[in-house]
Amino acid sequence: MAAPKPRPDGNFFGKISDWFTARPQLVLTLAVFAAVGPFLAKPFNIDDPLFIQLAQNVSVHPGNPFGFDVNWYGLVSPMWTVTENPPLAGYYFALAGNVFGWSEIGLHFAGLLAALAVILGTHRLALRLCGNPLLAACAVLFTPIFLVSAGTVMCDVLMLAFWVWAVVFWVEGLEQNNSVKIFSAGLLVALAMLTKYFGVALIPLLAVHGAVEKRKLGGWAAGLLVPLAALGAYQWFTRSLYGHALFSDAAGFVADAHGKLGFSKLAGGLMALAFTGGGAAGVFFLAPLLWRARTLLMVIAGTVIFGGALCFSGIVLQKYDALDSAAARTEVASQLIFWAIGGALVLLLAAADVLRRPRDSRAWLLAFWVAGTFAFAAFGNWTVNGRSLLPLLPAVGILVARRWKFGGQKNPRAVQIILIASALFAMLVARSDFQLAVAVRRSAQEVFAKYGHAKTPVWFEGHWGFQYYMEKLGARAVDYKNFTPSPGDILVMPLHNTYISEPPPEIVARRDVLSVPGPAGLATWNAAVGAGFYSSVAGPLPFAFGRVPPEDVLVYVLKDKTPAAEKN
Repeated sequence: MAAPKPRPDGNFFGKISDWFTARPQLVLTLAVFAAVGPFLAKPFNIDDPLFIQLAQNVSVHPGNPFGFDVNWYGLVSPMWTVTENPPLAGYYFALAGNVFGWSEIGLHFAGLLAALAVILGTHRLALRLCGNPLLAACAVLFTPIFLVSAGTVMCDVLMLAFWVWAVVFWVEGLEQNNSVKIFSAGLLVALAMLTKYFGVALIPLLAVHGAVEKRKLGGWAAGLLVPLAALGAYQWFTRSLYGHALFSDAAGFVADAHGKLGFSKLAGGLMALAFTGGGAAGVFFLAPLLWRARTLLMVIAGTVIFGGALCFSGIVLQKYDALDSAAARTEVASQLIFWAIGGALVLLLAAADVLRRPRDSRAWLLAFWVAGTFAFAAFGNWTVNGRSLLPLLPAVGILVARRWKFGGQKNPRAVQIILIASALFAMLVARSDFQLAVAVRRSAQEVFAKYGHAKTPVWFEGHWGFQYYMEKLGARAVDYKNFTPSPGDILVMPLHNTYISEPPPEIVARRDVLSVPGPAGLATWNAAVGAGFYSSVAGPLPFAFGRVPPEDVLVYVLKDKTPAAEKN
């Protein structure tokens, strides 16, 4: 069949536009592939290898997901003592590995499908909660937090997919008095909770929404018995297998980590504002279309005063030794305050929506969704990080669309331009994270190419992606309790890593330094510029602009055995 010829009046292109406008799910699917697809070949990094090992074990022993040992903290330990996440993501990536292959592209494609489910679920939910579902979905997709998280093979995006669809079926079920949808929502809550423990927060969130919507307790509450039963079963299952109820153990880990890290509540709150504002940067860019100038000036002034007091008094930055100059601290502080303004605007979106619609159960749902996620990331989690704030994005996207409609849907062309700019910015941040992963893999490859000849064992410290590729090449991770190298052995230590310790000088025959350039000008993970997307332990910013140092790896040629006691 011949293609239709374009009409002189341009009507052909108008019809094409109308055709896509009538198919928003297709538009969003293409947008997800366009935004996430370029990063499918991203090397595994940070916690990816831990989930891959879990998935590989599940493929062989599906009834005992954590029944294997890993070296993740410098010691060989049972997996159930190392992981702080439930196992469902392991089953998902095990299925993906067997279907698509265990390569970077195969597993990242599975992550892309989870990201697609989040975006389509946001659109479906927004159809009921706002007047512009396409804007709401795009406001989620084109954010740094979402695109960086979608480029991992961790549990976060998959959990959010279950979360969003649980809310979809819950809202529809209550409005339609449809018990099938209500119990489907309960099942999806259970799946979210078994993917990442934060999914349990859906239980009080949906309970509050149900109470506000129905004004009385009814049969709808029975749907929440499903995730409660699943939580009890998981506690029993893990206790019977490993002697510990792992959900309870995870809560204990958070409390213990809070005591060790020692960040104040004020510092955690400011960092969470910056992670929220930077991670959902589109809200910051759209702010002039959503708020009056007077409101914006008040938010800016308040945040600058609050952030400046915390930063320049040392409350926030005093624990970051890598920021070793006044200039470095000032640069990080200015970025921290800048993005914290965006975080304050996100919270204001939720508060203003409730104040404008105090009897609207949907407004309360969105407000508690945002406030609860923010409070957990700032004060409840062991560290502030982008992954912990990821769950608030669908609510924020819907709030943006509700606010824009409230303002009369003014300047639609400006919104389109800002969304395009937001998409480019988010992809720039995701590209930086991609470049970091490439540099980590390349550093492992170059070390092994130079020092990994067959007669000399290569040991290494550090974990994350570096560990994955070093082990794949044949190197051995140091177990501090059983490390007895021979003279001439090679010990490798990546500087920008975790659980590393230099060997005693008296056993080192020679030390070399290998440097691999990473991202330039923008980093998601580098203590020297304050970037700590995966944990604020590394830096108080979700990403940072500045002069990013290369990925340095120290290589030691040893001349004597290392006593195990020296490494403890």
